Amino acid sequence: MSTRVVATFALGPDEAEHIRRVDPSLDVTVLQQEQIEELRRRTNYPSERQAAVTSEELRAAIADAEVLFSFWGGALPGLVDGGRGAPQLRWVQLSSAGADRVDADLIRAGITFTTVSGLHAVPIGEVCITYMLMLSKGWPALWRAQEAREYARQLMPRELAGQTVGIVGMGAIGAEVARLARALGCRVLGMRRSYELRGPDAIADEGVPVAQLHDLLAESDFVVIAAPLTEQTRGMIGAAELRAMKSTGHLINIARGPLIDQTALIEALQDGTIAGAALDVFEREPLPAESELWALPNVILTPHITGGVSDYDARATEIFCDNLRRYLDGEPLRNVVEADRGY
Repeated sequence: MSTRVVATFALGPDEAEHIRRVDPSLDVTVLQQEQIEELRRRTNYPSERQAAVTSEELRAAIADAEVLFSFWGGALPGLVDGGRGAPQLRWVQLSSAGADRVDADLIRAGITFTTVSGLHAVPIGEVCITYMLMLSKGWPALWRAQEAREYARQLMPRELAGQTVGIVGMGAIGAEVARLARALGCRVLGMRRSYELRGPDAIADEGVPVAQLHDLLAESDFVVIAAPLTEQTRGMIGAAELRAMKSTGHLINIARGPLIDQTALIEALQDGTIAGAALDVFEREPLPAESELWALPNVILTPHITGGVSDYDARATEIFCDNLRRYLDGEPLRNVVEADRGY
């Protein structure tokens, strides 16, 4: 019996054919493939193309699927219904690097989840450096001056070289930010769960354990949040952490919005506890029009796009196909999500 593989969002013909070439015996279904050009005119994001699929279409497609290539959001988790809605399901390849929407009980029940971790490292690393340069050079104020037709020569840019960058979360993205920041002459402090003691690190100048988060915050000119969202990391940056930062420090979040207490952050930005922020993610997305963040003069906002690249589908499909070969050959999969740690 052939392995049933379903992609729950539209892929182009090249990506669909790439999946089929892994093994000619595969039974491959790509939802809404005939609408791919129309959908891509609207969005390049798999999550939004999956949202265009009705619940009935999803339910019918996954009913006998063994493998899903999917964005794990919207109606899909409810349709799987603890495995009852997809009794043959054994493995889900996510199109995202994060796995915070995955129910750990599904993993414990025997469904394997994998991510595309690593795909976003270069684009997000580049955006983080862009944020740092823009904040160092005073671009939020310069934009306002341009809009006001003001020749604002009183603004004094700072050099990025010599500043300290603290990175909370040293996975693929954090490691790339560290590499780029060090290349520009920054001192880098990196934090990850596995560090037990502070000391020299192969990627950052120093590795810092989670227990010393406040030390990292106090020493950093830029704090980059690149950690996964788990029950342990939710709300990890609150009022006390913001007070621990330098008053001249900037906070950058390219991970998940709920890692930061957004109310506390707004207050810290308004009262000068910290100098500014660059945010790509928020507690609620899209960011509501009434949010005070929109009007703050010391904030750069982007709409959860830092990980986007024009060939996202091709890159994600390449990771999926590599894992699909491994799956069919009984080999260990890449980027497996662990139930207990949440990523």
